[in-house]
Amino acid sequence: MDARFNMLDNEIAVKFFKRFANASLVIHQSPLPKSTQELVSLRASQINGCGWCIDMHTKEASAAGETPVRLHLVAAWRESTVFTEAERAALALAEEGTRLADAHHGVSDETWAQVRKHYDDDQIAALVSLVAVINAANRLAVIVHQQGGSYEPGMFAAVFN
Repeated sequence: MDARFNMLDNEIAVKFFKRFANASLVIHQSPLPKSTQELVSLRASQINGCGWCIDMHTKEASAAGETPVRLHLVAAWRESTVFTEAERAALALAEEGTRLADAHHGVSDETWAQVRKHYDDDQIAALVSLVAVINAANRLAVIVHQQGGSYEPGMFAAVFN
């Protein structure tokens, strides 16, 4: 399967991605732990079947020191012992916030209570924003068939700076 459209070869798409990247920068510079950011992005991308984003967030997390065991177990985090309670709360929020069509209730009160227990307001703002941004990124990449495998850590920093 080839990409349907190269979003980086189109002036409108490049303008959009620069603004999208700026919004993402707010999250990356937030007090939400970087490892949590990558785990949440990876889990949402797995749910959405976005090969490009799975590739990107696996490689970025690995480059930042994340262990292979934790990366391999993200898809089965509930059945794993390698994630903290705070990370588990963030992963639950990511799943429930991503699977809106599958869960009529959206994010459960139980999950929200766990998030409130482990994160302060700034971290929650970043976490909620992250779930929204990664879901948007997944949709963009899946729509145009952007395939995973060619991403190199830090590659977008050069494109959008």
